[in-house]
Amino acid sequence: MSFDTKLTRFGGRIVMVGFGSIGQGVLPLLLRHIDMPRERIVIVTADESGKAEADAQGIRFLAAPLTRANYKDVLAPLLQAGDFLLNLSVDVSSVALMEFCRERGALYLDTCNEPWPGRYTDKSLSPSERSNYALREEALALRRKYRSGPTMLPTHGANPGLVSHFTKMALLNIAADTNLSISRPQSREEWASLASTLGVKTIHIAERDTQVSAVPKQVGEFVNTWSVDGFVSEGEQPAELGWGSHERHFPADGFRHEFGCGAAIYLGRPGASTRMRSWTPIEGPLHGFLITHAEAISIADYLTARNGDEVTYRPTVHYVYHPCDAAVLSIHELAGKNWRMQKQKRIIVDDIVSGADELGVLLMGHARKSYWYGSRLSIDETRRLAPYNNATGLQVTAAVLAGVVWAMENPDRWIVEPDEIDYERILEICAPYLGKLIGAYSDWTPLADRESLFAEDLDKADPWQFKNFRVV
Repeated sequence: MSFDTKLTRFGGRIVMVGFGSIGQGVLPLLLRHIDMPRERIVIVTADESGKAEADAQGIRFLAAPLTRANYKDVLAPLLQAGDFLLNLSVDVSSVALMEFCRERGALYLDTCNEPWPGRYTDKSLSPSERSNYALREEALALRRKYRSGPTMLPTHGANPGLVSHFTKMALLNIAADTNLSISRPQSREEWASLASTLGVKTIHIAERDTQVSAVPKQVGEFVNTWSVDGFVSEGEQPAELGWGSHERHFPADGFRHEFGCGAAIYLGRPGASTRMRSWTPIEGPLHGFLITHAEAISIADYLTARNGDEVTYRPTVHYVYHPCDAAVLSIHELAGKNWRMQKQKRIIVDDIVSGADELGVLLMGHARKSYWYGSRLSIDETRRLAPYNNATGLQVTAAVLAGVVWAMENPDRWIVEPDEIDYERILEICAPYLGKLIGAYSDWTPLADRESLFAEDLDKADPWQFKNFRVV
């Protein structure tokens, strides 16, 4: 695919809700690859941030914060049958927007299943009810409620989203490299069977961001390479993970949900205070945060094998995130203030002087031990590829573009998760924007170089037990 290729023609309008760093980064990609008049794109966002960028590209800009009380009134004049609502906002309910889009006959995509403001920290709700697990169950309940409708693709950014497609490619690559003769899976049952046959026990979404700004983080400032509000809200939620069938040490601070698919558990602590061991090709061993993400639940659920009601196989799945170093300092300061947000927020893009984002999936427990597959994208490559992006942002915006194109090409699929759509088409669209797509094997396990200073409580019989990954 060349960078001037029109991937699809669209006859409707695109309404973008939210225009932060990801919205600003994805707009040039939509203009570049979707054949439609730019006059049929409108931005609806909470404030004037980004207006100059929208004006420079000739896009209509409407500063109108969406609330429970007004979202239908604001959006109804803008959204008709055959249009597309691209939700890149925070604090606007994804489920409410999806139901509204169904009423209007419009397509829909978001990168995170968002609730209305306050739910993540609502003390009247249990941690289970504040979780991504609960939000996913509400979206699936909406799917069951109506059965059919225009295509809605929730949680399709880089992660969640792109990493589900990386997982399928990684499974196929491991099968080929271990001389396992298979037919390409065509259903979730066949994908689960492949993962089980390979012996995959644990899957990390393993990310290391090394981008550095020329402007150091200041005291009282939260610095990040993508949405500060989005990262903090995720970090303050309970740490969540898909819980594998091989696990034999239930966490002392772990809890099961009393509703839904049962594929995941949560810990009684924020994700931004929960550190895990993982590995990426450049960084090698690392400590990252167990940040709740929808893919930890959807991938674990998708790869579950059952015999009747009995779960016979499921991998443990979760996100292990080492953000840029300025963001790590910001989290440390945030936690030290008992999770009270800093007064100043800054997203670094133009001031980045070096670094890259390694984002991939680390599949462990198979015959080759550990295999990482994903994107290694530097800031220099990013600037050659697309404006208004840093490396972290472009991995997201490329996946948003791919999801939008796929939904336009498949307009009547109702609510579908990333795990359920065409991974080959998504990767075909994303690949030119992902830098180097890399597959790397390693002998690394979470037991490597342990107990060099102190004795530890480890399960040495099975390195892939969740307890061995935790940093305590």
